[in-house]
Amino acid sequence: MSMRLCCRGMLPAALLCLTTLLAGCADRNADAELQRYLQRLARPLQAAVPEVSAQAVPRMPAASALRLEITAGKLGALDFLALTGCEVQVTIGKRNSSLGLMASPSQRLLLDLEYLRLAPACIATLREQQRQALADTLAQVHELKQRQLPALIFNATLAGPEYRQLWQPPQVLGDYPARTGSAVLSALAAIDDSARRWLAGDYRADNLQFELQLSEVARGDGGALLKALALQAAWLRAADTLLTQRMQQGPLCSERIRPAAADILPNVITRYFIGEVQPRSAALGRRQHELLPLLRSLERRLDGVLPAAFRDWQLQREQLLRAWTAAPREHVAQLQALLEPCAANPGIIAATGTSTVPSLSK
Repeated sequence: MSMRLCCRGMLPAALLCLTTLLAGCADRNADAELQRYLQRLARPLQAAVPEVSAQAVPRMPAASALRLEITAGKLGALDFLALTGCEVQVTIGKRNSSLGLMASPSQRLLLDLEYLRLAPACIATLREQQRQALADTLAQVHELKQRQLPALIFNATLAGPEYRQLWQPPQVLGDYPARTGSAVLSALAAIDDSARRWLAGDYRADNLQFELQLSEVARGDGGALLKALALQAAWLRAADTLLTQRMQQGPLCSERIRPAAADILPNVITRYFIGEVQPRSAALGRRQHELLPLLRSLERRLDGVLPAAFRDWQLQREQLLRAWTAAPREHVAQLQALLEPCAANPGIIAATGTSTVPSLSK
């Protein structure tokens, strides 16, 4: 039976996998390389492997805490029949229908964008017809919708179900980020660009494309990225604990003493940290630089309407991200500090090369 069938098969096969192929199944875990590195690091240091506990990914507040209230103004009281001949009549009819009143935030945004685009022509026509009262009502609603537009965009995007799903951490990371793609990046960039245009007064919108872009956002990996970074940081901090404990005992090498660890550690670092941990860490870094700037761009664009609950979550997210992202760099510094007393040792230089440890930070 293959390992794939063993790990994914029925219960007896799963039990067999756990008892006879435990190491093979562990290789499928997101932290397999980190676990192996920590175990290998502990051996030459003659230390017990510390307990590893990853910080929880900050969850977005409840949807009700983020939703911004949007008043309808006088749009619902407009005489629909009085607008005969205006293209915006159809839009107002849809907006005032039972379906329009129950519309999702994204559909409501699209209807209001349509109103913003079509109303000026109707207002001009009504003024030409000396129907000033109705023209004034339409103009007042138009001005209100312009002021509400950032909140409408926020409700439809950052506070919407698709962006909430994007930030939801998965139960299992698997081999993340190996199978990430560019579709969500294109969707996020397109939505941010649309928001830029809308806020600048260009109210054109491709309704179908916008909904498709939102559905692509829902398949995004913001939550997976946060969880993977938190997991990586937890294992590396545990490794830092081992290194700190050893340095508290005094220098690893001295003029007269060279412990066996001085020869073993460079091999462990080269094989398990540089060879196994760093490739995944680099992939996480690339994904972070691809995904997060697109999300932050829209957040900055809508900064004026972000509710307090969103700001609190955003602040917590960014603080944790800074700490998690710094973990590999801090671990490299710890490795350098431990190995520095052994730098003049030919065995160390031969095993690591003069630039091996500095290259870890790249």
